[in-house]
Amino acid sequence: MFFLQEHVEKTPDQLWKEHGEVYSKFVDEWYWRTQSNISTLYRLDAFDWVVLILYFTILSVLAVYGAYRVKQVVDFWRYRRFQPEPKARFAEADLPLITVQLPLFNEMYVVERLLQAVTSFDYPREKLEIQVLDDSTDETVALARATVERYQSLGFRIHYVHRDDRTGYKAGALENGNRTAKGDLLAIFDADFVPKPDCLRKLVHFFTDEGVGCAQMRWSHINGSYNLLTRLQTIMLDGHFVVEQTVRNRTGGFFNFNGTAGIWRRRAIELSGGWQHDTLTEDTDLSFRAQLMGWRFIYLLDEDAPAEIPVEINAFKAQQRRWAKGVMQVGLKLYPRIWRAPLPLRVKAEMFFRLTGNISYPLMIVASFLQFPLLLVRYNQGFYHLLVFDAPILFFSTVSVILFYGSAVWYLDRDVGRGRRLLHLPLVMAIGIGLAFSNARAVLEALFGVKSEFVRTPKYQVEQGTDTTWKAKKYKRKHGWLPLLELSFAVYFFCAVLYAAHMHLFGTIPFLMLFLFGYGYIGTMSLMQTSSVRRIQHFFRPFAARKV
Repeated sequence: MFFLQEHVEKTPDQLWKEHGEVYSKFVDEWYWRTQSNISTLYRLDAFDWVVLILYFTILSVLAVYGAYRVKQVVDFWRYRRFQPEPKARFAEADLPLITVQLPLFNEMYVVERLLQAVTSFDYPREKLEIQVLDDSTDETVALARATVERYQSLGFRIHYVHRDDRTGYKAGALENGNRTAKGDLLAIFDADFVPKPDCLRKLVHFFTDEGVGCAQMRWSHINGSYNLLTRLQTIMLDGHFVVEQTVRNRTGGFFNFNGTAGIWRRRAIELSGGWQHDTLTEDTDLSFRAQLMGWRFIYLLDEDAPAEIPVEINAFKAQQRRWAKGVMQVGLKLYPRIWRAPLPLRVKAEMFFRLTGNISYPLMIVASFLQFPLLLVRYNQGFYHLLVFDAPILFFSTVSVILFYGSAVWYLDRDVGRGRRLLHLPLVMAIGIGLAFSNARAVLEALFGVKSEFVRTPKYQVEQGTDTTWKAKKYKRKHGWLPLLELSFAVYFFCAVLYAAHMHLFGTIPFLMLFLFGYGYIGTMSLMQTSSVRRIQHFFRPFAARKV
């Protein structure tokens, strides 16, 4: 600028002849500044500062959680080969009596499949008791009772326990079952599971150690390739069950039982305060109370229990919302006790991240809203600023997600080819963004003490990729008003993409597309699946009435 002011009356040709080298450097500098979208006269105003400070504050918080996620990935690859081994093995004659508990609520489509799997266990029949803990209010009652009577006639020790009121939901059903259970060990399986015949034998020998309170297997997925939603769900669940759960269990952290596919020592439940139903995740609540009492947990990464996952978006959202709210409720309930407990600081810090991680969803909404103003502000900042400020934070807040879920896929798919599922990772990130409104609502309800009922996840016995019969079945969830908000944000990001393209901010477009796809997919599918289900049900209603 000073060079130009000193020679303001001279033409470019004169400047080139008299000051060739200096003038060349000035031109190069001017070109670099203008091409990197930075004006030499531009100054940040109050609006710019508010947007930038708020954006970088949120991104920094997310980056801290991302750094924790990166640490989990490092620990996973470090400890993945440390397989747990039982202290001893029970002799066949000394195998303990196990009570298998099957909590149900309106599960008419899967109850027979569940009982067929459980009665196929290769565990001695005289050492096996089965409790069908049914809170159902529909045709499931008659179907479950008839199925139980059939297996009773075949010599199984199986009992049908029905409650007229649903106090405590699943926790209340399990608490009620414990009053009459005969086994010292209690195996729990949800209605959507199809446990393998050797499931109990894989777990039971760990209870030769009197300090073990619970042992659980990894979840696998019966219908993981059914549609795009189930394929993305499998990656999200695998990230939790492969990386998170393995690291927590093998590094001495607190491990949470996932409500199914595991065995509890009855004494551990009783001495830890029993099943309590003041949160929506009674399994996480009991797990942490038991470990505060000193009980140890076992997790088998390489042994799995297959389960059906939701094929319908509103059921998936309801499940995620329940988990998000429940974990936050457990954090409010137990973290003060965890902090005061004589635990290593490492464990307390890990539990803080575990119990507060869902706070990222409200932050994600604010960060989403800031994207368009950010385009206006960042247009006047150059590549250097993006490199210095954005790159490190974006690495921990976004690339950490790729490393986290990618590690799970890389580990599980080592024998079947990893490429196909790895290509889904950007969509997994987008789905996580798309869940922001639904899960943020759950988090805020937990923080403000808003009570809600335990919303179960509907199961339809969908196992084959060509099975569309679920669309005409019961138990569909309504979409509510959130899809309209999600679609409005999809439109918002569509406009942001158009603006970025118009202003030649091409580097921001892939990032904006994640938001566009996430909100657009979640909102569109929520509306479409609900409307299509209603049309199918309306079509079949006359036939159903004629049959009756």
